[in-house]
Amino acid sequence: MNLPEVKGPLQKRLAFKEKLKWTLIVLVAFFLLGIIPLYGLGENALSQFEFLSIILGAKFGSIISLGIGPLVTASIVLQLLNGSGIINFDLTTPEGKKNFQGLQKLLALFFIIFEAFIYVFMGGLAPSATLAPSAFLTMQFILVGQLIVGGILIMFMDEIISKWGFGSGISLFIAAGVSSEIFIRAFSPLTTAGTWAFGSGQAPVGKVWVLFLSLAGRNPVGALLAFSAILATVVVFVMSVYGQAMKVEIPLSFGRIRGHGIRWPLNFIYTSNIPVILVAALLANVQLWARLLENWGYAILGTFSGGTPASGFVLWVSPPNLVEKIITGGIVPMDFAHAGVYVLLMVGGAVIFSLFWMQTAGMDAKSQARQMMASGLQIPGFRRDLRVLETVLNRYIMPLTIMGGALVGILASSADLLGALSYGTGILLAVMIIYKLYEEIANQHMMDMHPALRKMMEK
Repeated sequence: MNLPEVKGPLQKRLAFKEKLKWTLIVLVAFFLLGIIPLYGLGENALSQFEFLSIILGAKFGSIISLGIGPLVTASIVLQLLNGSGIINFDLTTPEGKKNFQGLQKLLALFFIIFEAFIYVFMGGLAPSATLAPSAFLTMQFILVGQLIVGGILIMFMDEIISKWGFGSGISLFIAAGVSSEIFIRAFSPLTTAGTWAFGSGQAPVGKVWVLFLSLAGRNPVGALLAFSAILATVVVFVMSVYGQAMKVEIPLSFGRIRGHGIRWPLNFIYTSNIPVILVAALLANVQLWARLLENWGYAILGTFSGGTPASGFVLWVSPPNLVEKIITGGIVPMDFAHAGVYVLLMVGGAVIFSLFWMQTAGMDAKSQARQMMASGLQIPGFRRDLRVLETVLNRYIMPLTIMGGALVGILASSADLLGALSYGTGILLAVMIIYKLYEEIANQHMMDMHPALRKMMEK
């Protein structure tokens, strides 16, 4: 499949500085593209869906309004087709991997074009309504063209990171968006209108400044609200890092070499951040479709008051800020029921998607047992048999899949209910991504610092 691609490095292992250079270049390019507005854009109806933009690593209204949405969608669709056996790729062979990646890129291009048309022609990113009908249609196609260009740029930037940088571009873009949002909401001295806050009589966006100004102005309610948002963010960060660091290590030995063995680590959050991404994306899409249906006069999923869900199903899938309502005295019994439904949706959805992803992404006990057998490993005290190894692994993998999925659901929903500086899903994703990135950078730096260890690992 002859598709344009980023050429990979010729050397087997890139130096730490080389990977860091390309990672920073792509990161800067991502932020620059995020401030380039779409030419001819009139109404940006998607601007109120900030939650969706975080999950998609997008900046609605800019040239990268599609974000990583098409890439993630293509990856999920292909994983499901391959995992269910509808299509079969032998990923153990170079040819199979090449065909899989080629089809994935083709699907990504399809979803880039498809989503660009959906965003524009369904009114999410529309030209000015004052244009003549013929000019309006022309401008719609111009907007679609810009979105396609931005989507293709994101796709190639993801390839650059995967081949020349640390981690993956998809993860990097999500972490960058969440981190910038947290920094702005914590330290920005500007108002929501973009003007300088100090001396204007208006509150700044940054909660740290709000806390100090509230304490200076003897405003205990404002100080409590700001402090609770900062504290909730810190607590979710700490709990996420702790959960990410928890592992179950299974002792394994080399069947042909007595006395030598390793420990095979299984993360407590076994399926990583995938389940919470899928749940959050599902709930965000419900809000998006509810808004579009309301605009068309069919409010079957609920209504909005400004940018806030006001009634119907869409209200129950959006989190209430319990802490803010408790501090301001606006809490009612229905808010607790609302919060309970939201937590159940997040936790239940995360567990279901965790089980689903474990089965379809080759993370089940059978696939892990095959990988261990192919590496010549076995569990000490057990005979070297695939079925025995699968049975032992299943004792760990199934509970970890369920408990890990429940934990990420609880952490994400808790941050939303406590009013953290960013959406709970975004914080959770950022912590997990940055933690994995830190581990990869640390390992790469260790390899550069110890040539003897590098030679041993390359053999």
